[in-house]
Amino acid sequence: MPDLIEQAHTAELKKGLTKHLEETQTHISRLDTVFAALGEEAKGVRCKGIDGILSEGSELIGNSEGRSVIEAAVIASAQAVEHYEITRYGDLIAWASQLGREDVVKLLQQNLRDEKAADKKLTAVAESKINRRADRTHRTRRSSGSKRTSPRPRRKSSASAAA
Repeated sequence: MPDLIEQAHTAELKKGLTKHLEETQTHISRLDTVFAALGEEAKGVRCKGIDGILSEGSELIGNSEGRSVIEAAVIASAQAVEHYEITRYGDLIAWASQLGREDVVKLLQQNLRDEKAADKKLTAVAESKINRRADRTHRTRRSSGSKRTSPRPRRKSSASAAA
């Protein structure tokens, strides 16, 4: 998230991403409480899914030109992370509910609500400002003959091409 915040120029976007980063500390605290309630030790583990999403987001941002196009890529990248987190919290809530752990369910639901709210805020910023500006930037650059105005299409890997 700090890398995405650094790429944000619009005050509303920067503020929203910063606020959500701060909320993440509350999420971690709730998760610590969940682990304690389950009698487990909380420990950080690298997530290959998030690593992949962040890597793809960096590539998308790196292949973008123009402040608004970059910010549209930042929003898309942040929302990909939010959507991943939303699915994971949904899974955890379902499992905790199945185990009859309503104490845990309530904590996880609070985190899920925060993630959904962050996603909604990103959508609102994108739809109210950023996407229109990015479209104008893209159209202006295309009409002036600039080579690169939006992310390059990704090539299919040999594995996906063979499928």
